[in-house]
Amino acid sequence: MTDGYDAQFLATPLPLPSLERPTRLLPYPRFSVLLDPARRLAAVTAVNIDGARLRELPRTGEWRLDPRADAGEQTGPEVYARNDLDRGHLVRRRDPGWGDTDEARDATEATFFYPNAAPQAAGFNQSKELWLGLEDHVLGYAETTDQRLSVFTAPVLGAEDPAYRGIRIPLRFWKVAAWQGPTGLAAAGFLLDQSELVDTPEGLLAAPPLGAFRTFQVPVADLAGIIDIDLGPLPDADVLPGRTARSGSWLTLRDPSDIVL
Repeated sequence: MTDGYDAQFLATPLPLPSLERPTRLLPYPRFSVLLDPARRLAAVTAVNIDGARLRELPRTGEWRLDPRADAGEQTGPEVYARNDLDRGHLVRRRDPGWGDTDEARDATEATFFYPNAAPQAAGFNQSKELWLGLEDHVLGYAETTDQRLSVFTAPVLGAEDPAYRGIRIPLRFWKVAAWQGPTGLAAAGFLLDQSELVDTPEGLLAAPPLGAFRTFQVPVADLAGIIDIDLGPLPDADVLPGRTARSGSWLTLRDPSDIVL
């Protein structure tokens, strides 16, 4: 599956986030997944994006289990059948699709392995609202420097997530985008809450309005505490003023212009 996420991709080395609980490392072309076998979902995904070399490729690829992990460690097709849940890409299909055409196509098709998916309410995954555009917005900003990003995304694997068909549906998702700014490593952290669209057992799972998807820019240090993952140098690189946790430090996002970079 090639070399996976490259910690040397930016001018400042940026290691893959680490966890104390057991995970399975699955490298793919230009991205990696740290799979939590107990939750059957990714605890971390990490992708390198070269914005200057991105290609617009036709959508190809089909969702499939990764043979390197037991089927019982992955959230497969049975969870998504006959309901209003989508297979939500964590590493977006187009993110690793840069450089040589054949390599870019292989990388985009690799995003269709189930360890790179998480159950998302249909309106969330199918919309082109703020959450799905965050990386594009940060990438546009980063184009003033080296046009590269390293992005980390995953569900928040919380104890309160409701049970459903042998797994627990994540209520929240997190993302950290990192780039090389004029003065060194820079990072921005985000949290999406779909709690209002996911009820408990066998009920709701998706309902309007899209406003129920609440998106926040959050201090990276706060995110590290919420997800219980070591994010390395990312909290110290946070561009959000007041990086330490305090009341009122979360910024509600309603439009890309609200993002602090």
